[in-house]
This record gives sequence, structure tokens and C-alpha cells, in this order.
Amino acid sequence: MGPDGYDNVLVRASKDDSEILYRERMPVPGSMWQPWLPLLGASGGARAKFFANPVVTVGGLRVAPLICYEQLLVWPILQSMLHDPTLIVAVGNDRWTTGTAIIGIQRASAEAWARLFDKPLVMSFNT
Repeated sequence: MGPDGYDNVLVRASKDDSEILYRERMPVPGSMWQPWLPLLGASGGARAKFFANPVVTVGGLRVAPLICYEQLLVWPILQSMLHDPTLIVAVGNDRWTTGTAIIGIQRASAEAWARLFDKPLVMSFNT
């Protein structure tokens, strides 16, 4: 986290190196993305990268990444599908949602996007 906030990211890591593959385009407004903070002289909050990295390349595959809240929104998936990815990767850190239906909703949404666009889907949720 820096003075202007933080990024939610997907990282490729090996024993030799690592790199950020993807920066979340749309964090949750209010709780994560707080664009009003600089107006109040404060810092922090997640940065939104609305138009950045709709598709990333991993092992020769074109991947449409969706982090958490992005799985529930139309914009991130539509932007990614314009770039004809090979597959969709949906991830989420849902530890804080224990006892709620949030993971099930995210899974159902990601599965529906994959079916709609006829793309394979890889999901991973931290519970």
C-alpha cells in the first residue's frame, strides 16, 4: 500500500521471480474503492483500473481475470470478452464472508458468464 492506495492483484510467482499479472479494474465501491479520500486530504483505499488489462497472457493462454466483485458486474466481463480470451479465471478472498451466500453468488455468476460466452472457467476462492 502506498500513499495513494493499494491494488488488488493476481501474481505469478516461481522460485526465481514473480510478477503482477493483473490489477483489479473494479474494487467494491465504498468499502475498498474510495475516490473521495484525496478530496478530504486522506490517502488509502483500493485503486480502480477501469480500462486496464482486460486480458492477460499466462502460459500462452489469453486469460480474462475477474477478482471478487468483478464477477458480479457487466463491465469487466464484457470488456474482457471484446479481446477474445481463451478462458476466464475467477478468484476471490472470501474469508470474511463465512456464513453468507456470497461465495455461492460469485460462483453462480462466474459460471453464468462462462456459459454465456462459451469459455472454460477456473475458479479459486479463499474461504
